[in-house]
Amino acid sequence: MATRLTIDPITRIEGHLRVDVQIDGGHVNDAWASCTMWRGLENVLQKRDAREAWLFAQRFCGVCTTVHAMASVRAMEDALSLEIPMNAQAIRNVILIAHALHDHIVHFYQLSALDWVDVTTIPRADARKAADFAASLSPWSMNSVGEMQRVKDRVTGLVSSGQYGIFAHGYWGHAAMRLSPEVNLALMAHYFHALEFQRKSNQVVAMLGGKTPHIQNLAVGGVMNAIDPDGPSVMNVDRLWQMKSLLDEVKTFTHEVYLPDACALARSYPEAFEYGRGIDGYFSVPDLPTDEKASEHDLPGGVIQAGDLASVRPLEGPRDESFRANVTEDVRRAWYKGSAPERPFQGRTEPDKTAVDLDSKYSWVKAPRLGGKPMQVGPLANVLVGWAKGHALTRQWATDAFARIAPGTKPEAFIGRMHSTMGRYVARAIRCAMLADLAVKHWKLLSDRVMSGDVETYRTPSFPAHAVEGLGLHEAPRGSLSHWVVIEGGIVKNYQAVVPTTWNASPRDEHGVRGPYEASLIGTPIADPARPLEVLRTVHSFDPCMACACHAFDARRRPLAEIRVF
Repeated sequence: MATRLTIDPITRIEGHLRVDVQIDGGHVNDAWASCTMWRGLENVLQKRDAREAWLFAQRFCGVCTTVHAMASVRAMEDALSLEIPMNAQAIRNVILIAHALHDHIVHFYQLSALDWVDVTTIPRADARKAADFAASLSPWSMNSVGEMQRVKDRVTGLVSSGQYGIFAHGYWGHAAMRLSPEVNLALMAHYFHALEFQRKSNQVVAMLGGKTPHIQNLAVGGVMNAIDPDGPSVMNVDRLWQMKSLLDEVKTFTHEVYLPDACALARSYPEAFEYGRGIDGYFSVPDLPTDEKASEHDLPGGVIQAGDLASVRPLEGPRDESFRANVTEDVRRAWYKGSAPERPFQGRTEPDKTAVDLDSKYSWVKAPRLGGKPMQVGPLANVLVGWAKGHALTRQWATDAFARIAPGTKPEAFIGRMHSTMGRYVARAIRCAMLADLAVKHWKLLSDRVMSGDVETYRTPSFPAHAVEGLGLHEAPRGSLSHWVVIEGGIVKNYQAVVPTTWNASPRDEHGVRGPYEASLIGTPIADPARPLEVLRTVHSFDPCMACACHAFDARRRPLAEIRVF
């Protein structure tokens, strides 16, 4: 007999997400994803000076701030057909890469690891065996017996005290957790190391952006970074090499710790490649431009339909007419006014809140569609598009990962297994390894120009009196991000953000078609309905950011709701 289970809130994500699943015969046979916060920032942006919109747009989220700032200025520049200096492109690219490295490391270790690693077994671990296991994965310098013993003692003290702190309320001892105590210890040691290396990546964001979160250096037309190779208080040679040192350290951590750990996890849980497929239409936007026109990129864009990699078609950027014309948002099952799908340029964000009704309206997230179809975005889409298009860096690191997970299996045979819950975790690690390489490349592009005497970072925009439309794209850590703006006389007339989590957390549309979260949960095995760990694993594989998808704000500071979070 089918039973209904509600998980509210889903924790270890950004924002508020409720997931309802129907379980029959030990498997999920229906699912609903409900975002329970409203985002009203699109309305805040209307009637503002287009030059300052990015400062507000990055407040869509307190974590993904940089990506929204960048998509916003790109939207304005697209509307004006404004090219920006190469120094500005390079500075923006290094910021975006450093932000993504930070984000991916945090997702795997701090947000997801506890779905797979049972910390309560660590007191039984042999520190030497844990060190031997870690050393078998890579030459990481901190895989010593002494370090494993230090972490074991730290966790043992926590567990024996009964005060689990951040590890409280985990599904410890769950039948679906089966790593040995030694593997759990090694991964937990890397969990603590990750705290340091995600910080180093974020230091680079702050050095270039002025602060983080909410960077301060952008402008429509470029960046406001002052450059003087010999200047004492601006971007100089010393500061450039300090950034290089930090990026090199993060690169080493990514290649020697994160990627090997993700592959070891995948090797230990092969069944997680068998569920979580869901929507197998994907798209990824091109990013990391290498010229002033942003016509060439280090990350390719493309669209894949029905999981057929041979069907990939290019997605060229903000001027791709097929993309501009075919993105719509449906609100039939979301708490907004409206009755028909709308293109974002004409879109509205008018709240119409009712109770949670899974047969009617049940989420603050709209239902984006590309050509009328739901699409999955994120690192998996990024890797599949790159593989399908023969992108060298994607193929290099994907082949490396596949060989670690399934030695002897041809990469062309393994790629089909990536349409899954575990595939999304592996894809994010592959993408992080790629970005670690690209961080050094784009740092060098910047430093070479600075050392050659090129200090241009900004070109003044000129806004026409008539209305113009702009689309800003960025392949963010959680997937393809797009900001859609209509500007008239230099003033924002309309603004819509279609964010990665809006694509992935989409509710059903006017035809009753599920979005990626909901579709991916169908068929998920549930060992213990009282502790639905497998649901969390699949939902966490998307790295939800509900704050990007929705926001709530009351200027009079009245309580909006009382939320109990555990």
